[in-house]
Amino acid sequence: MVSVLILTKNEEQDLPGCLQTVAWSDDVHVLDSYSTDQTVEIAQAAGAIVTQRHFDNWAAHQNWALANIRFRYPWVLYIDADERVTPELASSIFHGVRNPEDIVAFRIQRRDFWEDAWLKHVQASAFYMRLFRPGKMRYERLVNPVSIADGPLGELSGYLDHYPFSKGVTHWLQRHNSYSTFETEQIAKNRKTNRGFRVSAAFFAKDFSERRFHQKELFYRMPARPLIKFLALYIGKRGFLDGSAGFRYAVLQSFYEYMIALKTQELSKKTTAAQSAPSPIGGGGSLVERPPVTSRAHD
Repeated sequence: MVSVLILTKNEEQDLPGCLQTVAWSDDVHVLDSYSTDQTVEIAQAAGAIVTQRHFDNWAAHQNWALANIRFRYPWVLYIDADERVTPELASSIFHGVRNPEDIVAFRIQRRDFWEDAWLKHVQASAFYMRLFRPGKMRYERLVNPVSIADGPLGELSGYLDHYPFSKGVTHWLQRHNSYSTFETEQIAKNRKTNRGFRVSAAFFAKDFSERRFHQKELFYRMPARPLIKFLALYIGKRGFLDGSAGFRYAVLQSFYEYMIALKTQELSKKTTAAQSAPSPIGGGGSLVERPPVTSRAHD
């Protein structure tokens, strides 16, 4: 009745627990970015179908999966290896897809944890579109993609539990260092397209993707962004109620924002310097962007 999609890259630690919580599905797909550990072997041993593709960016990777993987069922549940489907959510999923009417995607509430502490207040967002008809879903942005459903939305009860610190703070920092680079490239890409930024559109644009674009641009133009993010999470969202875990999480999110700010400033200086540099004499070559190499592995 429901297919499952899990994206992986060296997830031998978290994948077994994730697979256990979706064992009720007989159509589990793992899209693996050529792991060098035992991820593929673990997935295959659990009966999952493994497809391998080189990772380029989040939206392209996810959109490729929806367009190319042959799901057995009309509904797909998308989760990460460090996430767990609770029994209550599984029950809600079954009920939702039995009588969906005209709904094409369901929003699911996620609980983020720091060890055993639920980051109930400080997590930036609680609801995500994770159950959907694949032909009605697409993603935009290089990282932290925006989910765009072509049709009405529903909402499910139950929780999707997320353990972003399961591999430790060092791994979180390494991952978000990569994320901040993608965010910097996304900012540069947005501004290169010369889409006019309007404050009003950030709040009143009818199209969700358009509204999301202007909201991001508004935030990225604010001074002291890292401090603003810390205050928004720790004070505005009452992250202080989550105790020491809430404080640590707000600090890390603020630092992540600081990395984006520094990298954006650095890239801007490099771009300005390159534009002001004299053109080489006789240069007539061109750069051709090559598409990512893809392959499919079967059991």
